[in-house]
Amino acid sequence: MIRFSLHCDHGHDFEAWFASGADYERQANSGLLSCPQCGSVQIDKTVMAPSVSTARKREQNQAVAMVESQAVVVEKVREMVRAIRAASEDVGEEFPEEARKIHYGEAEARGIVGSASRDDVKSLLEEGIGILPLPHLPEDTNYQ
Repeated sequence: MIRFSLHCDHGHDFEAWFASGADYERQANSGLLSCPQCGSVQIDKTVMAPSVSTARKREQNQAVAMVESQAVVVEKVREMVRAIRAASEDVGEEFPEEARKIHYGEAEARGIVGSASRDDVKSLLEEGIGILPLPHLPEDTNYQ
């Protein structure tokens, strides 16, 4: 594929992709090309700087791709956290106590969320009580 900068007889500039230089010539000579702004079929190629792939450009493209893929992951995490919170009871600071009651059969088994200190988390894990931290999302603490 090759990209050409094009110009119509009414002064509009635009770009288009072609399979080859010969493909551009065939389409131009057949009147198949038209300006997307005015519809003119009088189209010419303009001078265009070559696109040279450099290590820096590749790094920039990789960085953009990384940011885009991270945004997808962050949105998936947001969906997961919302779903867990929607299906759970928020027991707040009573989380360690309520988790123990559920684990030892003293309270109804159900999904709970809340807060716990590092010491409480360590104790719960040592007792064999399975817990997982939920990430704090920016919208949890930012005021709108």
